[in-house]
Amino acid sequence: MVFLLGDLDLPLRDRIYREPDGPHVLVCLGRLLEDALDHVTARPDCRALAVLGLPTYAPPDLSMLEGRRFLVADGDRDRRRAYVEAALRVGAEVEWLNESRPSLERLAAWALPVGAVILAAGSGTRMGRQKLLLDVGGRPLVRHAVDAAAASACDEVIVVYSDPAVADAVGERARCVLNPHPEEGMSSSLRLGLETLGDQEAGAVIMLGDQPLVDAATIGRLLGQWRREGSRAAVATRYASDDGSGPMWRPPILLDRSLFAELRTLTGDEGARQLLSRRPELVDVVVTEAPPHDVDTPEDYSKIVRLFK
Repeated sequence: MVFLLGDLDLPLRDRIYREPDGPHVLVCLGRLLEDALDHVTARPDCRALAVLGLPTYAPPDLSMLEGRRFLVADGDRDRRRAYVEAALRVGAEVEWLNESRPSLERLAAWALPVGAVILAAGSGTRMGRQKLLLDVGGRPLVRHAVDAAAASACDEVIVVYSDPAVADAVGERARCVLNPHPEEGMSSSLRLGLETLGDQEAGAVIMLGDQPLVDAATIGRLLGQWRREGSRAAVATRYASDDGSGPMWRPPILLDRSLFAELRTLTGDEGARQLLSRRPELVDVVVTEAPPHDVDTPEDYSKIVRLFK
């Protein structure tokens, strides 16, 4: 939840103007900073505070922000610097913006951080070799998903793998998590990825490691739709090139944290589709021009290589 203190009109998902139940972040105007700090002191489950337009007085006691995220937004450099330094001294995780009224997109990205989970533990049996290491446009296939997630400003990127060579190809570009039982299917990788995400993540973009044409713009559309007021718990992708004979939506898909507990109970070789096919009312869909083109067979690979050329 995003607790808006005062008369802020920000059309964010899960926004609330009353004392919230459960974990939340708090956004306030500078004139209400003292009230905001009292709230943070009283509520250990308030995980983050954003102040839009700082008060003109010197920073008050910020010790209650230790270990919490703190966003400072103000156009006055000296005032902004004083608050940033005071928060850093008490051990807060500080970000700052040089404007008192940042864009909704920028504020939403801070208030509702989202991680990416890339499912890359498959054996590639139809390809006859480890497909995620195949060269596509000068990069291993799996790197395209990692780079797209990073470029879309996902808060953290996690790759679930079973082949050590895949982790080597990813290197330091993402956090790699070994799936010791890939034979249990895609759901086992999904569970591992969700369990690895940090507590601050409000949602997760689930990606496949073999879709090199899914780019940062596609992921950005999912993020933008999901962060709006009134959006559903999941946002999936439909490709304009689909002829209607296949599924209504395809990966990547963004899942709200409220679904994580149920998703961790899934088994078998299907991931989130097991849950969402039973409950389609949970899913918003965004249409994108980029074709999905999973790389499952040598013919798929030849097609992708031609497209990249």
